[in-house]
Amino acid sequence: MGDGTAELASVASASRLKRAADAARTILRSALDLALPRLCAACRAPVEGQGLCPTCWSKLSFISRPYCERLGIPFVYDPGPGILSMEAIADPPAYNRARAAVRFDEVSRALVHALKYGDRLDLAPTMGRWLGHAGREVLADADALVPVPLHWRRNWARRFNQSAMLAASISATAGVPIAAGALKRVKPTVQQVGLSRSERAANVQGAFRVPAERKAAVVGRKLVLVDDVLTSGATAEGCARALLRAGAANVDVLVFARVADPVRTSI
Repeated sequence: MGDGTAELASVASASRLKRAADAARTILRSALDLALPRLCAACRAPVEGQGLCPTCWSKLSFISRPYCERLGIPFVYDPGPGILSMEAIADPPAYNRARAAVRFDEVSRALVHALKYGDRLDLAPTMGRWLGHAGREVLADADALVPVPLHWRRNWARRFNQSAMLAASISATAGVPIAAGALKRVKPTVQQVGLSRSERAANVQGAFRVPAERKAAVVGRKLVLVDDVLTSGATAEGCARALLRAGAANVDVLVFARVADPVRTSI
């Protein structure tokens, strides 16, 4: 009887401590919200909750069919089921399919830059949910997610890999595991921003490799490469080729935003 009473008292005490801790966190969160109001990731206007204000939300351009079944480039009209874009016909990629949640424009650029350079890690779960919705087809039979890796120097300077953050969010909602370390960036490349299509391809040539000790995570598997933005496709192409050379059965690409006109890559 004594032991039971002591146990009940211990449980009650732990419950009180938990309620007190929850109350303290609520008070602290409210104080922080007053001192540091949350701002829209795009225009910096005060917002309730996280992400975008209503005005910027209305400007966000989600991608839906009709689009090129291979590259995911949205069509201005519906040409019929299974139609490929001229880009996919003229220069087929190494990967099988690419899907993106939104068009790369002012608002999506602001979201990507806020996550990537502004330490807005709170945006990753929302962006990841949109990615999961856009990539339902490629995720349905995927064995693993592979985030596009950063070179260790850039990863050290930035402190996190935005592609890995997005992959973690997708994994949590879609239930697809992450093949951590399956792909490595072995060459420090310069920023792709401002480079021409041919310069982007040359910049990432030979930049990616599957480490010998991680080939078991790749061989015979259906993989989904995860990144924040797809422009010319040079990075996705380099990663896909490295994974396929290592024995991957299939590589698809899932990105948050893509340039609707892949010929224009001056971002």
